[in-house]
Amino acid sequence: MLTAQYQLPPTPKQVDYARAIASRLRLAIPSDHAADRRLLSEWIDKHKAARPAGAPPRGPGATSRQVAYAERIARTKRRAIPDECFRDAGMMSRWIDSNR
Repeated sequence: MLTAQYQLPPTPKQVDYARAIASRLRLAIPSDHAADRRLLSEWIDKHKAARPAGAPPRGPGATSRQVAYAERIARTKRRAIPDECFRDAGMMSRWIDSNR
């Protein structure tokens, strides 16, 4: 029984996606990964969720209920809600907890 491993070339979509990730993160795709479908897939999985250096954390935006509740608190306490709280539900939650 032969146990030779065959190396399949990456698909064009896979290469395009890897190049987009590499461009966004300013990374180079290792040459051995660029020629092997499995290795390139592993590289993509490792880097697809990474953020560029200095980029703010991302998350789902604040919900409409969070915004309404935070605005009531802000009016009562006469405080402004930081703009970044509207872009991140976790940050809005922390602002609400600290300003109740």
